[in-house]
Amino acid sequence: MFNSAVQRYKSVQVKTSTPGELLMMLYDGCFRFLNEAVVALEAGDRPRSGERLDRAYAVISEFTTSLKHEVYPDLCTNLEGVYMFCMSHIVQANIHQDPEMVREVIRILEPLRDAFREAVRQVHSGEATLAPIRSR
Repeated sequence: MFNSAVQRYKSVQVKTSTPGELLMMLYDGCFRFLNEAVVALEAGDRPRSGERLDRAYAVISEFTTSLKHEVYPDLCTNLEGVYMFCMSHIVQANIHQDPEMVREVIRILEPLRDAFREAVRQVHSGEATLAPIRSR
């Protein structure tokens, strides 16, 4: 019964969240999956590490496919490169069972998550407005 209530709450939370809040939920989930993968890799639990890495990969893949190149071409090109690098590292970490490669992905994504979190906070507080970034 408790799990059912939690699932309903999460469903409502996702349906009523802003795009920025959804982005932060995805980042938080990705970091949870990556950290759980590190623990599983260190424990030698290949099935668990593979499943966690697959989930993190799926989230980052979603980040890549949702980029709006027509609105923010330079930013999206840069983010796409970062995301592709992280996805490649996740695959290699899984193949080689290397927790350090996963830690590197975490180190790379942390500044992005922090920057997006601050941008979402500013938009919600009215401190910032979103305007397209122009290519030079």
